[in-house]
Amino acid sequence: MYDTSAPVDLHPKRWAALIMILIAVFMDLVDTTVVLVALPSLQKDLGASEAVLEWTAAGYTLAFATLLITGGRLGDRFGRKRVFLGGLVLFLVASVAAGLSVNPAMLVGSRLVQGGAAALMIPQVLPFIQTEFSEQERPKAIGVYGMTFAVGGVSGPLLGGLLLNADLFGWGWRSIFFINVPFGLVCLLGVAMLARESRTVAETKFDVLGLLIATAALVALFYPLIEGQQLGWPAWIIALPVLALVLFALFVARERAAIRRGADPLIDPALFGSRAVSGGLAVAVVFFCAPAYGFVMTLFLQDAAGWTALHTALTLLAFAVGVVFGSGVAVQLAPKLGRKVVIAGPLVMAAGIAWITVAIQTAGTGVGTWQLVPGLFIAGLGMSAVATTLITVVLAQVPYTMAGAASGVINTTIQIGTALGIAVIGTVFFTLIGSSTATNAATVSLTCVAGLLVVAAALGFLLPPQRAMAEQQSTGQSI
Repeated sequence: MYDTSAPVDLHPKRWAALIMILIAVFMDLVDTTVVLVALPSLQKDLGASEAVLEWTAAGYTLAFATLLITGGRLGDRFGRKRVFLGGLVLFLVASVAAGLSVNPAMLVGSRLVQGGAAALMIPQVLPFIQTEFSEQERPKAIGVYGMTFAVGGVSGPLLGGLLLNADLFGWGWRSIFFINVPFGLVCLLGVAMLARESRTVAETKFDVLGLLIATAALVALFYPLIEGQQLGWPAWIIALPVLALVLFALFVARERAAIRRGADPLIDPALFGSRAVSGGLAVAVVFFCAPAYGFVMTLFLQDAAGWTALHTALTLLAFAVGVVFGSGVAVQLAPKLGRKVVIAGPLVMAAGIAWITVAIQTAGTGVGTWQLVPGLFIAGLGMSAVATTLITVVLAQVPYTMAGAASGVINTTIQIGTALGIAVIGTVFFTLIGSSTATNAATVSLTCVAGLLVVAAALGFLLPPQRAMAEQQSTGQSI
């Protein structure tokens, strides 16, 4: 049994500090999606290949996912405020480098560094909430975080469209990276002044070899998904996912061995002993493949249908409106309905994606804004239900002393799902567009997204019923 409560010493500036910290969360989520509407522009400007487009979109999330657990552990050991600020400075430097890119390699490299820097910042957020807020305040703080997570994740395309249309100083697509600088400086100053330091003292050594094994496994999994089509699927590319499974198995064995000898693992296997944690992560990795719909729609609407970046962004805004509208409702329903919200959310989003698919199949490249808006709004409602509820369900079962590691696991799973969705759905889209019409490529790809959402809803039954969760929390039991 673990103590899941935070220290009683509450920081008087905790809410102001949280707002400053959430600026970084917003920047991270915007940078995950802001490139989507800019892909056609930077492809023409830099002569980027289809694989480069996927790396530009998914490389950020891949680097983020790879280093999130490490970021959480570094915060636990060396101080969360210190690691957060260091990551923020690196993030700003990488953003400027991305905006100054003169070739595809420089852009992809900068995006990878951006993702790695974000992995130092974001895992510190949930531990901050765990340590700085009382048990009564924590649900509200998590709800604010969940709202930021939902809104930030869907604001990228709109911001990207506005910046491309404004063409500030003639920067074109480069402005989507330069815009991080003013927001980042405000965040840097605010967190430095308002937040206080916290850490979980650890006496054992950091598991560098475990980190390398996990990193190699993720690279072996994602590299063939992104580069396979471009390289013609040679035998060594096909063998890499098998190697990834072997490496993941080796990583799990190493973590278990670390526990037995009293060492400090990257991921404590005890985290997965909770049905809420393991079930929630299963839902997350499948559900968060769904944002790949934006990758497909952006390329279809701009390259095939001839829409401008701003037209595309304004249309996708309907999704953001659905998220904002649904998030407030989800926060109220989650404590009462628990896993029912997690099960219903993917089905609602699947219905919205199905609407979009039918609209594109019917109208083809002549599809109009108002044919897509209802489906986008419905999809946003479904996204908000899961994005908010899952965080609450999983984090409720995490002990204070494991907050950093748990934060890394939660966010890693979400980012793995996002990167996996772009890699898989992007491969489907580019494969079909080379041998079929753009309309067919888009509809098949979106149908795959809807299918994944149905699977995510089914996985929601792995979560404990609301009654079981309430009884567990009332008796003080944990993982």
